[in-house]
Amino acid sequence: MTASSFRSLSLAIAVALVAAPASGQQAAKPPKTNVWMDVATHSMAGMPEMGGMGKMAMGMMGGSAAQNNYGSTRFGGMPGHYVDIAMLNTLNPGVEADDRIPAGLKLGSNLPLVPPKAEVREPSGDMPEGQKDTKARILVYWGCGSTIRPGQPKEIRIDVKDGQAKVSGSMQGRYVPDRTAKVGPSYALWPNEHNRKSVPEGASLVGEHQITGAKVPDSLKFTLEQAQDFMPRIALESQGTLDSGQTWRWQPVDRAKAYFLHAFGTQGDAIVMWSSSETADAGMGVFDYLPGATIDKWIKEKVLLAPATTTCAMPKGIFAAPDGQSASGGMMRMIAFGPESNLAYPPRPSDPKAPWNPEWNVRVRTKSTTTAILGMDIAADQQDAPGKKEKPKSKMSLLKGLIGG
Repeated sequence: MTASSFRSLSLAIAVALVAAPASGQQAAKPPKTNVWMDVATHSMAGMPEMGGMGKMAMGMMGGSAAQNNYGSTRFGGMPGHYVDIAMLNTLNPGVEADDRIPAGLKLGSNLPLVPPKAEVREPSGDMPEGQKDTKARILVYWGCGSTIRPGQPKEIRIDVKDGQAKVSGSMQGRYVPDRTAKVGPSYALWPNEHNRKSVPEGASLVGEHQITGAKVPDSLKFTLEQAQDFMPRIALESQGTLDSGQTWRWQPVDRAKAYFLHAFGTQGDAIVMWSSSETADAGMGVFDYLPGATIDKWIKEKVLLAPATTTCAMPKGIFAAPDGQSASGGMMRMIAFGPESNLAYPPRPSDPKAPWNPEWNVRVRTKSTTTAILGMDIAADQQDAPGKKEKPKSKMSLLKGLIGG
């Protein structure tokens, strides 16, 4: 199945795996000024940080479109550190502000927070023109182990005709309510069209931050600690083949609360999905920032791997090519869920009966992700292994494979 076929089926797959968001607890009345900071570390397994080579790769992957953009923390991308900052100041919405940052962030003395341009998008649920009639099978596997378990795979069949998808064997996937800032013209963001600086290697968020601007509360000053800083890269390695099964190993990630692995590829005419969950209903919605209570709950339900876990085997043969056919490969994604913090002023009183009217709240979420190519032996991280240096040609070959060159 070609890459274009994958793209044409994306809508149908979403229909097959969609789940209604679970109802969350009713939120308290928010302060008049709220700041959201999403912090992410992205990496590619087996590929060290590339410095200037990374900039060249970003150009190969789309030029300016591949620059540091707001939202880059949500999904895996080029290796590096990413932070998204969004502020909604209802006292003076849609007005620029400044985030005075610690020197350790290596981005100067301040980051400009700028309202985004309003975008008009016309919703459309239609399939791409010329590819309305499509059939596909999705095979879903789950659980760590070298052999396929009884009752697997679960099969989902999709028949798209005249833009309408008929799905059989659909299954619910786990999701949490989307708690990402619903940004619009009332917000002020970084990065933005005026400042897209990439976060340098070795940068840190630890230290004092202060957001200033017209009608921004004078008290909006807060200190970030290690718990809110960039998490380390995931040092992921693998052994084995798609025929014999791959075993994935990693070093414990500092501050990780849980882990989750998800693979996506093909076998013949079928799209194949596998996850490290012990339950069949993990779904792809797990691969996002999660609140601490959900992480604890899903560890108990064996949806997520506990923080002490350092290895997970993938069943043999599920991504192997059928006889006489060549393997089309696939991708493995892994996430280490980090801590989430809420900083407010004044702080919540210890007495639950005491009145509390905070002026502002800052929420900081953290995670680390990595991506790997299925079927490829990946040695321990070359950057972290003393005395081992990968040849530039080898790194370029990996890069071309990842970006489809």
